[in-house]
Amino acid sequence: MSPTIHEVAKAAGVSASTVSRAMSGGSVHPSTRRAILEVANRLGYTPNRSARGLTTGLTGNLGILVPDLSNPFFAKVIKGVAARIRTPDNALFVSETDEDVTRERETIESLVRNTDGLLLCSPRSSDEQIREAIGDASVVLLNRRIPGLPSVTYDLGAAAMQGVQHLIALGHRKIAYVTGPEGSWSNDIRRAAVLSAQDSGVEVIVVPTPAPTFASGVLAGDLVLTTGATAVIAFNDLLAIGVLNRLVTRGVRVPEEFSVVGHDDIDMASMCTPPLTTVAAQTERIGSMGADLLLRSLHGRRGRGGRDGNGASTDAHEQEILTPSEIVLQGSLTVRGSTAVVPPQ
Repeated sequence: MSPTIHEVAKAAGVSASTVSRAMSGGSVHPSTRRAILEVANRLGYTPNRSARGLTTGLTGNLGILVPDLSNPFFAKVIKGVAARIRTPDNALFVSETDEDVTRERETIESLVRNTDGLLLCSPRSSDEQIREAIGDASVVLLNRRIPGLPSVTYDLGAAAMQGVQHLIALGHRKIAYVTGPEGSWSNDIRRAAVLSAQDSGVEVIVVPTPAPTFASGVLAGDLVLTTGATAVIAFNDLLAIGVLNRLVTRGVRVPEEFSVVGHDDIDMASMCTPPLTTVAAQTERIGSMGADLLLRSLHGRRGRGGRDGNGASTDAHEQEILTPSEIVLQGSLTVRGSTAVVPPQ
């Protein structure tokens, strides 16, 4: 016979209500939550989801929607989310849109009907379309900001400028930017940051691509070579690695003759030849902190982190919360072997 919540509470030395909050992501000190989960696992306790739904109105089902599951950036975000909500009381539904805006809105509406709350990662729809699709559902945005909605992002503009300034410091004065997908909020910010280098006398050539993929980067490689640029900065690492592959295939030496910079610092960035210089995002942390925001909203908590029984903050990242529902992390440049001083003319 399965143990009851009262048996778990007795073994853990807490009340049944504390066990309930710990299992559902409620306001419980992290050390208390860990102790309760250890006891529950040892006793083989499994919460009754149906009973919980009747008493709380919550099913424990959460959703996350990403543009492309094959993109390692989104896989890491999902990993961060899953690590945060990994309790016997929660289930995570993962969906993708394949960069299709119509499919995105349809999937949002479906997930809203079938989950307690939803995480939207890098949605491509307009602000108005997203607001209409989510209605009054509990939603947290990841890698996207819309006024009035809770979100977790990182400072994309400042991060992109680190890549640009790195190339300028190496002497590059003609830089190509390989764009991301149309409708991408992060692409708009990165593109604006790269173009701002023109204020310093740097020439920037924009090279459009049909998709933020390795294959599109290979195609963009030929276009980049026609621009006369000495360096390229790409919307993401997949595009950058595609460009790098094409340059090497065509006999262009990287970085001796051409420098390449990406964004995101996916695992493959350090595995290619030469290893890719890239702007790193705190990808998994974006996911875990977004899950924190969603769980807080579902359990009726607002403000800068949860509070334990003594009124102390349980949010280790409170200093980075700008408002009760807007979190901005920092990116950082990782310099590897794909960038070097501009070649002599």
